[in-house]
Amino acid sequence: MLCSHVGDHNHSGPRVGPADIAWIRQLIAEHPQWHRHRLSQELCRVWDWCDALERPKDMAARTLLLKLHRRQIIQLPEPRHGARPRQREIAPAAHATVPITGRLREIVPVSIEVVGPKTDAGRLFDHFLSRYHYLGYRHTVGENIRYLVRDRYGRPLACLLFGSAAWKCADRDAFIGWDRPTRERNLQRLTNNTRFLILPWVEVPHLASHLLGRIIRRVRADGLVKYGHPVHALETFVDRSRFKGTCYRAANWLRLGATRGRTRNDRAHRIQAPVKDVYLYPLVKDFKEALCDDRL
Repeated sequence: MLCSHVGDHNHSGPRVGPADIAWIRQLIAEHPQWHRHRLSQELCRVWDWCDALERPKDMAARTLLLKLHRRQIIQLPEPRHGARPRQREIAPAAHATVPITGRLREIVPVSIEVVGPKTDAGRLFDHFLSRYHYLGYRHTVGENIRYLVRDRYGRPLACLLFGSAAWKCADRDAFIGWDRPTRERNLQRLTNNTRFLILPWVEVPHLASHLLGRIIRRVRADGLVKYGHPVHALETFVDRSRFKGTCYRAANWLRLGATRGRTRNDRAHRIQAPVKDVYLYPLVKDFKEALCDDRL
């Protein structure tokens, strides 16, 4: 029986074949009173779809069901509250914008906090990225770690966000030695620095590379605590029309190549996107072997 992934960028769960589709259709038919959340919970239970800490991957299951529904492979019940509400706006958070300048030695040691949801630090992090990062910020999906950095006096300096690795990237995959099945199996062992913001009123030479060096020394342990599995390498994509990647090179990240200027939804090769340089930072000595391990 032929099986294939139905998902794309962030879907790294079980393969779905005709028998699975038939079972999902039967589940929906036999339980017409079940809402979408209840169906995703049952999917996690029957498939034993959990993370390394034995927590059901409910959001991943809901994403899978929605993709099947949108492709008219299954018919989900209507949402309980009608049309899906618009994403909430990021609430403003009070903060000072007094310039922070001078030498790095004058503001270190910095403190680096992993911020959680519904905390003051989390609200400040969300506001900073949504207002000051050129890509904006609305929410995160899947595994992610959010860092808020302050100087020795408690003043916010920067935000860093690590999230799901890119579903595929030719230069990265070739460098690691990934074919498609190996990539799908091990993608969670790679995390993407999707946002890095030095606040606009902060001008301290060498701060960015210093922060990358600090994060590199702790992100693996932070991921293990939060999600129960390690990451073996970091990646990031630098828009070459805006940035030169200087801080990543100064922090010893490896430039692997560049993207092709297309998005992951560009199946007809017609959508133009900025070309981005691809960088990777190994967190363990044998990272290629770890990222290709059949046992993971």
